Amino acid sequence: MKKLIKNERGFSLIEVLITIALLGIIGIAFLGGLGTASRGLFTADEQAAAESLARSQMEYVKQLPYASTYTPAPIPPGYTNYSATINTTALDSGLQRIRVTIYHNSEPILTSGNYTLETYRSTR
Repeated sequence: MKKLIKNERGFSLIEVLITIALLGIIGIAFLGGLGTASRGLFTADEQAAAESLARSQMEYVKQLPYASTYTPAPIPPGYTNYSATINTTALDSGLQRIRVTIYHNSEPILTSGNYTLETYRSTR
């Protein structure tokens, strides 16, 4: 049997269990942070795609002659499950308000409410 040198100690079972528990808590917090960052990245990508689509829809409408309603331009192939609506409102001052709203999986893309791009056009 081996004799212990004076002041030589190992780790106790309690110390090992506390270390494992702390590492587990840190690992869970780290993985939770990665999940939150991943969801944030997905949301930012979705909003950027919605903004791009809304701006292209608005440019499409600007090229068309004046009308009381507009049909959205076809959505490019890279944007699966996205759709657009174009709503118009005639205003008293001879202007028309045009609103483009982008949807993903039939849900409006949210920033502060629906992601809506809005412009005005003269009715004359």
